[in-house]
Amino acid sequence: MGRRAVLPLLAGALLAPGCTAPARAPDRAATATDGIRRTLDRRAAAVLDRDEAAYLAAVDPAAHALRATARAEFGNLAEVPLGSWAYHLTEVRRSGARATVRAELRHRLAGHDSAPVTAPRALELTERAGRWYVSADRPGDGGGAQLWEQGAVRAVHGARGLVLGVGQDRARLREIAAVADRAVPAVDAAWPGRWARRVVLLVPEDLTAMGGLLGAPAAGYRGIAAVTTGETGGAGASPADRIVVNPEAYGELGAHGREIVLTHETTHVATRKATSAATPSWLSEGFADWVAYRTTGLTAGRIAPELRRAVRRGDAPAALPSDEDFAFAGDADRLARAYESGWLACDLIAAQWGAEKLTAFYRAVGDRPGREGAVKKAAHDVLATTPERLTELWRDRVRRRLG
Repeated sequence: MGRRAVLPLLAGALLAPGCTAPARAPDRAATATDGIRRTLDRRAAAVLDRDEAAYLAAVDPAAHALRATARAEFGNLAEVPLGSWAYHLTEVRRSGARATVRAELRHRLAGHDSAPVTAPRALELTERAGRWYVSADRPGDGGGAQLWEQGAVRAVHGARGLVLGVGQDRARLREIAAVADRAVPAVDAAWPGRWARRVVLLVPEDLTAMGGLLGAPAAGYRGIAAVTTGETGGAGASPADRIVVNPEAYGELGAHGREIVLTHETTHVATRKATSAATPSWLSEGFADWVAYRTTGLTAGRIAPELRRAVRRGDAPAALPSDEDFAFAGDADRLARAYESGWLACDLIAAQWGAEKLTAFYRAVGDRPGREGAVKKAAHDVLATTPERLTELWRDRVRRRLG
């Protein structure tokens, strides 16, 4: 996020009865910011009103390529059920008749989002005859592309969520929606308390497009069937989450694997507000896997094959996995062992202390202000144990169930 432009307040100061300060010249930066804000407000209103002419009227008449792109993107949004769309300016830099702008695009899907998704945008605007026009619009620093920038969006509404896809036929989107409809009640049964009980899934055309949505190299997600985006923790309304499906990896899974993947990702949506910087990855990912596998009846060896191989070659882990072990771009076997280790740790807590204690432990860890001491405090308060004892019990369970 860029710095917010600090603009002087323009006002006439009353000096004495009948005597006022000399009129000041309008501040050009303030005037430009006001004009730019009006242009972007008109553009946002045009999106919500489905008014293509008004949307294109905000584009620089000389920016022919952008006008063509804007027309296409406006059409791509036709099936997206928008509830809100607004631009929040964070920085404005003017140079003559041109301005570079950093802004947040905040949009909400009607019937699905309780809070908007926020995406950084980098815009350029040009002033013509006292009016500002958009001449460039691209993802801002750290942000990815929007789905409608990648092609025409098809929308499929399920009983428990919404699936938005590009380059996908409706039959495939309906199948994903059906799996999500089963995932939501499965998660609800394992995670008591308030959450949206609805999910929004994005299905890009391919792996490269998935990387574009996430603003990251696509290669890091090659074997990942889906990921969930969203901000963790924080007070107030929980920010909107999106489950982004990798159509290539997801397509290679059988029906059982698809259920597990979407139940895992839906768990992240449900637990988002209880997850914070204090929550280690082994707990957040392990809990999501525990929810996904808890009713499958699969053996530990089937759920944790890489960890079993490590145990049988005499390379059983001595400690719970670190956050770095969960890096997508790292070694695939190491990543698999990290997920499997987290699952087995949560399975241990549920088996020894009960499912209610597991969810209480998860919440207690996330309630802490920072990572240091969070697991220790929650282990003491909820489980009446220590992290060292928990790790000892986990190592023993790894050996017994996978040895």
